[in-house]
Amino acid sequence: MQGLKRILTAFTLAVCLSSPGKAQQQCTNGFDLDRASGQCLDIDECRTIPEACRGDMVCVNQNGGYLCVPRTNPVYRSPYLNPYSNIYPPPPAPGPVPNYPTVTRPLICRFGFQLDENNQCADVDECASDSHQCNPTQICINTEGGYTCSCTEGYWLLEGQCLDIDECRYGYCQQLCANVPGSYSCTCNPGFTLNEDGRSCQDVNECTTENPCTQTCVNTYGSFLCRCEPGYELEADGVNCSDMDECSFSEFLCQHECVNGPGSYYCICPSGYNLLDDSRSCQDINECEIRNFTCTPQQTCFNIPGEYKCLDPVRCEEPYIQINENRCMCPAENAGCRDQPFTILYRVMDMVSGRSVPSDIFQMQATTRYPGAYYIFQIKSGNEGREFYMRQTGPISATLVMTRPVKGPRTIQLDLEMITVNTVINFRGSSVIRLRIYVSQYSF
Repeated sequence: MQGLKRILTAFTLAVCLSSPGKAQQQCTNGFDLDRASGQCLDIDECRTIPEACRGDMVCVNQNGGYLCVPRTNPVYRSPYLNPYSNIYPPPPAPGPVPNYPTVTRPLICRFGFQLDENNQCADVDECASDSHQCNPTQICINTEGGYTCSCTEGYWLLEGQCLDIDECRYGYCQQLCANVPGSYSCTCNPGFTLNEDGRSCQDVNECTTENPCTQTCVNTYGSFLCRCEPGYELEADGVNCSDMDECSFSEFLCQHECVNGPGSYYCICPSGYNLLDDSRSCQDINECEIRNFTCTPQQTCFNIPGEYKCLDPVRCEEPYIQINENRCMCPAENAGCRDQPFTILYRVMDMVSGRSVPSDIFQMQATTRYPGAYYIFQIKSGNEGREFYMRQTGPISATLVMTRPVKGPRTIQLDLEMITVNTVINFRGSSVIRLRIYVSQYSF
């Protein structure tokens, strides 16, 4: 009997322990979790442990453990003992069967569960029963058999505290970001609008939404540009367009006069000129050629740039006599012709105003060359302003050179004299070309 007591003391019944604050639960030694029912069921060690009892001892399973009892003990009888085994001696003769007490296994729920009114293991809602140990900055989330401590959206758990997440540091917004406790706010730069996702920005086409330009609007990424039509220029505000005065840019746009207009300009020519196809150059109208003049039948029409002149017939004055329509001669036998040029030849020419200098404008030469004679050319009269001089270009020729610009309208009359000197016969005489120059008003 004392041996039986010693053996009974070897029986160990595991006690279910729980650790405060633990979210996960497990069965104690001697029990195994049945995942289907969530209950802790007894483990039959006599079946699972090889040679659980040694020697002359028999294994008897218990709730949460097992006993090793003597084989001859009438109280315990192992259901796993083979009565016909050759190892052990045969049992005694059958006698009356003892009435063994029936062992009832109590239902034990794992941690986080408790028996409900239907005697079933039901989950314990630690969050609702306020039996959790979450920090006041945290939120409790119930789980099957336990609970979890977490943080609300926009916070993260760090050393047991919920700290605000600075979403702006992680590029949550495409452009502008403002962090607020537990959240953030995205905005866009001027020229952009926030998309429905609240994070990305989309370019605003100002040209279609508001069209801020007075003429042409060009949309750009995040902004816009204003353009003006030809003949207009953009003002300092970058929006409005004002007419461009092209005529003020250059004096060479038109040959004569530039007239500014809205967004453009045009050229005009003075009376007596036509505008050419290039829309800037002027061409003289030859009134004499198209017979658009008012000269009398006795007069001669002489065209000059921009106008015409009606020339009267040449009339020779005494003592000159007329040789032809433009030549007068002073006869040698006439005593009054002794100190006068032998002939006077009348010539007419035209010239534009402001002609560049120096410029050769007229040539003069002797028609006959006598043996032993030489010729001297000079301006006899009409050169008071010293705009001209005679340059001798050969033994019998010379050129009239303009040395200073002459502005028109103006009429100049020069007497160009050719002096003939013959030392053989001791002769000296002269001839004159009376040159009338009509200087036009314009330089074209």
